[in-house]
Amino acid sequence: MVFSKPIRQCVGLAMSGRLMMISPVQGFVRKFGYGCTDLGYGTIRAVIFGAPGSGKGTIAQRIVKDFKVQHISSGDVLRSHISKETEYGKQIADIVKVGGLVPSKMLSSLIEIELEKKVPGVKGFLLDGYPRTIEQAGILQNLKSPNLVVFLNVPFDTIIDRIKSRWIHPGSGRIYNLEFSPPKVEGKDDLTGEPLIQREDDKPESVLRRLELYQMEAEPLLAYYRERGVLQEFWGTESNKIYPEVFKCITETYELDADY
Repeated sequence: MVFSKPIRQCVGLAMSGRLMMISPVQGFVRKFGYGCTDLGYGTIRAVIFGAPGSGKGTIAQRIVKDFKVQHISSGDVLRSHISKETEYGKQIADIVKVGGLVPSKMLSSLIEIELEKKVPGVKGFLLDGYPRTIEQAGILQNLKSPNLVVFLNVPFDTIIDRIKSRWIHPGSGRIYNLEFSPPKVEGKDDLTGEPLIQREDDKPESVLRRLELYQMEAEPLLAYYRERGVLQEFWGTESNKIYPEVFKCITETYELDADY
């Protein structure tokens, strides 16, 4: 069964002061931080999780815009250091050239630098792409423990359908979606008339492999944050339907005001 918006069924308050909820989808009791003194009202310390193609980037942008938090994307941080040719950047560039992974401790150090920056006007942070391991989650817990973890639970079938409809003009990078924004002429770029291509990693079998890999990586982290009572899960197939529930969660549960 696919739900078009998040499921929230309140069962009652536990003695710990955490709201207990049951997911009719997965059939287990879930704990959500609610009314707890350690949430840090007024300051959001958030992490966002979502599989590739889940709409995570869209939801993250809206959270940043509405709540004036600092968006810290691990990918952006690495690219920034490489482009600026910092000492870290030079090491990262060498690693990337040979197809290696940036060491966990190095990435954590870079994230710590971002977290310690004083950015005028921001009211917290939203981490995207970090942590990716339990080790990193423990480091973050000691640095600045998250008081909100957003998990976008979008069905794999929806993501595969979304991505397999994506075609690209290789010369410009223009992206078309056969369902939402198709080209004027099938298989041709609107401006040049040149052929469109589908990237190898956008084909259904490639997408499914990436999603399964993501699931294996994410499950221990979701369990880690569920145990700490800060995980909020949102089921859905459309970002425009999911985001109002994310917005409501932040404004009501965490007593934070949107900033328009």
